[in-house]
Amino acid sequence: MISLKPRSILLISAIFRVGLILVGEWQDTHMEVRYTDVDYLVFSDAASLMASGQSPYKRTTYRYSPLLAFLLIPNSFISRCWGKFLFSASDLFVGLFIRIILKQRKVPDDLCTYSMLIWLFNPFTFTIGTRGNCEPIVCAIILWIIICLINGNVVQAAFWYGLIVHFRIYPIIYALPIVIFLDPRFFRSGTKPLLSDWTSDPGKAREINSELIDKCVVCDVWKSTFTRSRILFGLISGTVFLLCTGFFFHLYGWEFLHEALLYHLTRTDARHNFSIYFYHIYLNYERELSVLEKLVSFLPQFIVQLVLILCFAKDLVFCFFVQTVAFVAFNKVITAQYFVWFFCVLPLILPWSNMKLKWKGLCCILLWMGAQTHWLLWGYLLEFKGKNVFLQLWMASLLFLAANTFILIVLIRHHNYGPVFRQHTDLKTTKTT
Repeated sequence: MISLKPRSILLISAIFRVGLILVGEWQDTHMEVRYTDVDYLVFSDAASLMASGQSPYKRTTYRYSPLLAFLLIPNSFISRCWGKFLFSASDLFVGLFIRIILKQRKVPDDLCTYSMLIWLFNPFTFTIGTRGNCEPIVCAIILWIIICLINGNVVQAAFWYGLIVHFRIYPIIYALPIVIFLDPRFFRSGTKPLLSDWTSDPGKAREINSELIDKCVVCDVWKSTFTRSRILFGLISGTVFLLCTGFFFHLYGWEFLHEALLYHLTRTDARHNFSIYFYHIYLNYERELSVLEKLVSFLPQFIVQLVLILCFAKDLVFCFFVQTVAFVAFNKVITAQYFVWFFCVLPLILPWSNMKLKWKGLCCILLWMGAQTHWLLWGYLLEFKGKNVFLQLWMASLLFLAANTFILIVLIRHHNYGPVFRQHTDLKTTKTT
């Protein structure tokens, strides 16, 4: 049992992150290996260009929304660490939002605390923000969207969703599960949705499962596709996305559209890439791949995403998690920062897992870390020693995909399916009559 209060945990986490940022600044100055992420230098240069009235896309390899450069303008006149503090603050908000979501589902205090700790003191996640990577902002907004949805605030959820899809294109994968999630049986005009409470009773969990799984998700969607909540969400999120995109297109033209959005659809990377597609990219690096070749890799992703959505959309948080793991695992470009996308949702599903940490959970952790370390070993030999180990690195990528797939299957098998909402009593009575 952990006796620390949430405020104390957040305070310790904040102090720890400030210390890491300061130590990182010292390391950058005095050591050969820098602590700061190279992307942070790109962000800062783009922000400096924007502050001087120029296009952030004059900085080569800046392939993000101008919003990111705008947020980092204080790097130029307050401190070069401003962005790191901003990203680390977002990191803390992720921890806070994890607790808020779990408490609203009536998860016990000790489990809420453990879930916060899993995010806040995960070595992988706390280094991301302090090294200057922007992913914690995305994670915080994704969790805030979940909070808005479970509270029935469709308008606010739609606004933030449209904004985050513009900011970082990958959350577009959540559009269909959100539409399915906005079920008219739960989202009724003038009435707040009723949350299903967490339960530790396996029998009750199975009863909930059988009650809601027996209904086909596809049938539910097509039966009442154009409901008020779904139309409202689509209109607002679409409008926000188009307004942001149109505004920056007006300012920066085709350069913005290509670098911030279209580039990510056809991106290829023969280095620093965990993906199984990297070897094909390497073998054809000197030949310009056709658009069809670049886009065909999305087919396995699309099929897997569709299956997962149709199976788990009613359990929205778990659906987000399995979607993101699968999306990253089957993507044609995978870098280490992408793992944060599903790490922020992982603490939200653990209270509904019947898998014990000892030994199955520990084995999954060691398998994932081992597969990644194995890949990094070959990556080190390639990048730093100049060894021709492309084939071995590709084999390591295949092993990493197999490890991710195996762990995902294990997590699905041990998950207690828990739809977020329960029906209103008057609606149940009407159906019975």
